[in-house]
Amino acid sequence: MGWLSAVSAAVVLVLLLRDFISCEDPYRFFTWNVTYGDVYPLGFKQQGILINGQFPGPTIESVTNDNVIIHVFNNLDEPFLISWNGLQQRRNSWQDGVWGTNCPIPPGRNFTYTLQVKDQIGSYFYFPSLAFHKAAGGYGGIKIASRSVIPVPFPPPAEDYTILAGDWFNQSHNDLKAILDSGHNLPFPDSLLINGRGRNGYVFTVEHGKTYRFRISNVGLTTSINFRIQGHKMVLVEVEGTHTLQNTYDSLDIHLGQSYSVLVTADQPPQDYYIAASTRFTPQVLTATSVLRYSNSQKSVSGPPPGGPTIEIDWSINQARSLRRNLTASGPRPNPQGSYHYGLINTTRTIRLANSAPIINGKQRYAVNGVSFIPADTPLKLADYFNIPGVFTLNSIPESPTGAGAHLQSSVLAVEYRGYAEFVFENYEDTLQSWHVDGHHFFVVGMDWGEWTPASRFTYNLRDTISRSTVQVYPKSWTAVYMPLDNAGMWNVRSQDWVRQYLGQQFYLRIASPANSWRDENPIPSNALLCGRAAGLKIKLL
Repeated sequence: MGWLSAVSAAVVLVLLLRDFISCEDPYRFFTWNVTYGDVYPLGFKQQGILINGQFPGPTIESVTNDNVIIHVFNNLDEPFLISWNGLQQRRNSWQDGVWGTNCPIPPGRNFTYTLQVKDQIGSYFYFPSLAFHKAAGGYGGIKIASRSVIPVPFPPPAEDYTILAGDWFNQSHNDLKAILDSGHNLPFPDSLLINGRGRNGYVFTVEHGKTYRFRISNVGLTTSINFRIQGHKMVLVEVEGTHTLQNTYDSLDIHLGQSYSVLVTADQPPQDYYIAASTRFTPQVLTATSVLRYSNSQKSVSGPPPGGPTIEIDWSINQARSLRRNLTASGPRPNPQGSYHYGLINTTRTIRLANSAPIINGKQRYAVNGVSFIPADTPLKLADYFNIPGVFTLNSIPESPTGAGAHLQSSVLAVEYRGYAEFVFENYEDTLQSWHVDGHHFFVVGMDWGEWTPASRFTYNLRDTISRSTVQVYPKSWTAVYMPLDNAGMWNVRSQDWVRQYLGQQFYLRIASPANSWRDENPIPSNALLCGRAAGLKIKLL
């Protein structure tokens, strides 16, 4: 009997292990070779950053909860990092791909990113986060589809297209970086691109009567864009992982770092139509075009592309306020998006963040609450893990504007794990701002002209506002968001204007779990690169 019992127990154990393994979320593997290469976005040769020889890089396609394993080989002659714009990376800031959390991949070396798109759907993009590499390409789209058992609030489209639009400079990324390092600002961009090409360089083919999904991201450096398709309406269905009320728009303002999904029905006479993106709120308007081509097209595009909205900001802010959650639609899980009553939760802390453009040591800088961020000699996440003193100081940035002069600092703000914070982005400048928080989504509860006061809370939308990771703040205006602080780690809060980010308009949120448990935050990966004062230290694997 003892022998039979042992065999039975072994069989049960094998079956349990088999079931456990079979229930594990799927894996998707990617291998990327990062190189320099010739690109011709405007008809003449420039040096770009390619991924597997492509500009833009390959699209990551996955499904909710998939494990995404990306082997990145750096074949540039300088260090390199990739970050994942909008992916929450639950409990895993070790994979964030910014200098505050990761050592760069040295030339000739490789690093494997291990991501899980846990409880996420929607449209995002990746980009090179180090130095000014973003100006040379190296970006690509990310699509996360819903699991088959979760209903999507619109019929399957005939095709799913990714559009990566943004401004472009004729100068190399090294030349642009040198301009900023010298204390000056960049010139106006030379052009806009759509999927790495200039005027009419990219064609999207459709069939009459069918509906198509377009995922549009602003991957640019410095400018907001307006996006439109000649003669066609766009039905908004998703914003950075949130299903929206399906409002219809003639054009959409898409600010730096933002992503939108729209449905477009090919219901016009069969011919070619312009797809247009133009700069917003700029002294001169740049426009890039692609072509929407019916498969039985009888006529090519001709004449000027369709015009966008005027420079008036009222139109844009009213459009932004029209974005609403679809409360009856399921998100990544079967429960409706409206089942999480964000407006009934009491906030535990208010953090007010004001941007500014100071001159420090005779050079142009940008700051948050009077602190202009400078990278430390060691990634902040590593310094925190190894308890390395002198790299950063907690709460080295105030949680509200002080009015004092600006200074340089590797700024870190400590916030309570599982708190629920009200962030108010205050913009006293004449330029539009775009803010992003890594590792989190937040509820955009309010935005308005003038100065924020506690009385502004009476105007908040606490029922069905949009949830996203990047939000705009209009000139001389404020934007308020509610954010669950439920993702432990060291997370970057930054301007999506890459000039401002590079020159200091960023800081880090340290969200530490008191339990120090793997349940709350993943352990340091065994392949973590170590640099700065962490070089040569030993990773403790349990």
